[in-house]
Amino acid sequence: MRRALAHLPPGHGRTPIDTITLAHDERRLRRKLLVGTQGTEVMVDFPATVTLDHNGALELDNGELVSVIAAQEPLYEIRAHDGGHLLRLAWHIGNRHTPAQLEPGRILIKCDHVLKTMLEGLGATVTNVTEPFFAEHGAYHSHAHGDGGHALLNRK
Repeated sequence: MRRALAHLPPGHGRTPIDTITLAHDERRLRRKLLVGTQGTEVMVDFPATVTLDHNGALELDNGELVSVIAAQEPLYEIRAHDGGHLLRLAWHIGNRHTPAQLEPGRILIKCDHVLKTMLEGLGATVTNVTEPFFAEHGAYHSHAHGDGGHALLNRK
């Protein structure tokens, strides 16, 4: 088993030996054993919680890299009648402390039938989609909003 010494952002320019695919919730971690698609076992034990970037990598104790890929996840795509309606829907989602990926024209959230019913009741169109999830991090996470890991900057 290898230990992860650091996490590298997308664009690191090095060739990985393996790939680890993680869902949104799994990419935020401090200590965890991960297994790559080729069987590489990686122990992550960082001093503080980090969010692993899609297309970033874990640098191992032997200098090799294992790439990190955001998993495809079942999500709800929420669309509104207009921009003002989308803002109101975003407020209701945020009021329930639900992780959300905010984009022009749509919001993505994890599937939750109670929220779906509420949003449809508010006039939203809610559609099932499957894609990587890049939820906006909360204001109190120690996450710099100007870096490449920001949810609105980190695209597939």
